[in-house]
Amino acid sequence: MLRILCLALCSLLTTRADPGALLRLGMDIMNQVQSAMDESHILEKMAAEAGKKQPGMKPIKGITNLKVKDVQLPVITLNFVPGVGIFQCVSTGMTITGKSFMGGNMEIIVALNITATNQLLRDEETGLPVFKSEGCEVILVNVKTNLPSNMLPKVVNKFLDSTLHKVLPGLMCPAIDVVLVYVNRKWTNLSDPMPVGQMGTIRYVLTSTPATTASYIQLDFSPVVQQQNSKPIKLADAGEALVFPKGHAEGSSQLLLPDTLLSAELALLQKSFHVNVQDTMIGELPPQTTETLAGFIPEVSVAYPKSTPLTTQIKIKKPPKVTMKTGKSLLHFHGTLEMFAAWQRGKAPMSLFLLEVHFNLKVQYSVRENRLQMATSLDRLLSLSRKSSSIGNFNEKELTGFITDYLEEAYIPVVNDVLQVGLPLPDFLAMNYNLAELDVVENALMLDLKLG
Repeated sequence: MLRILCLALCSLLTTRADPGALLRLGMDIMNQVQSAMDESHILEKMAAEAGKKQPGMKPIKGITNLKVKDVQLPVITLNFVPGVGIFQCVSTGMTITGKSFMGGNMEIIVALNITATNQLLRDEETGLPVFKSEGCEVILVNVKTNLPSNMLPKVVNKFLDSTLHKVLPGLMCPAIDVVLVYVNRKWTNLSDPMPVGQMGTIRYVLTSTPATTASYIQLDFSPVVQQQNSKPIKLADAGEALVFPKGHAEGSSQLLLPDTLLSAELALLQKSFHVNVQDTMIGELPPQTTETLAGFIPEVSVAYPKSTPLTTQIKIKKPPKVTMKTGKSLLHFHGTLEMFAAWQRGKAPMSLFLLEVHFNLKVQYSVRENRLQMATSLDRLLSLSRKSSSIGNFNEKELTGFITDYLEEAYIPVVNDVLQVGLPLPDFLAMNYNLAELDVVENALMLDLKLG
């Protein structure tokens, strides 16, 4: 028996993929079931059915013109059931009216609880999370009537036994299912491809059945970053398992995005980071001419004694890489910077030199229109190496200050403009990410989700 159990556990461990993003739903988010029930007005609709003749339901002797009115606003209590889902209790009340056999108006005020366990599963066809209820019960809490006390034993008790205990579950329990259908619709866009600029898409694919603990429900995602007309971009091996940091408020909700996922998404934009700058005057920089460049490389003045405008071309040769340490995130660029001297009109510019460059950008994160935004500033220029030169040998280190200033004034604005496309976030339960608090943690970005 022990051997069989070990084999089963090993099978689970080997088939469960490491998540590429984690979503933890606390009770603050799951309480949207309350708003779903309010928005759908389902209890009122179900109660209205009680006044209609139901198939197979025998009329109650002594009571006619049965109607249900004054359905109270439900109070919903939710509790996590580890390994299952959510236990739901809907407390409400209503007034049942009719005509008694004596001809007088009958009024019975009922307080009741509707209870059910809502399992959160993974739909095999769509791969989406889906709530499914089971074990629904209707529990009568209190019953008051305006009928004479001598009628209670025969009429009211028969009404309770024949109608409330038997009919209300059939009328009220479907309300739970309808509300869950309403909630499940808010998952439908979760795995849809969402564009990252014009170069590709990302899909948040649920890896396995959501896991429920006593404090939260966790969803593991395996994001698919898809290049346009090409193969998906494989996320780099993070090396360490993705886990939520400790210290969150009980019942709160978080989304954890690893730096490897952000790197894969930015890889879609790699070609957009290529630039060809022909402007002579850029921000606070001195004029971009051979005369200015000669102040750093004297050899330039020999080849170009007359001041000539410069053109600069930057190409990113490796996919951009995001790294994160607690409190700080960097965007790494590896590429080439080539400067050209512009010749007379109609002639191609002449390459002066080609440098390999490696530099880091500091990243600040925010959310706008439910997309992750990145704003960058230069951290530092890490390395310069000369690959070719038409002006002879020179010490490229002399260009460190010149290139650093150029990156800050001319290139970083281009990067930030490209990044304005934003990175899509999982679309679920009509979540408003604009209220989230963002925090850079070890190897990941955490969004502390808020409902406002």
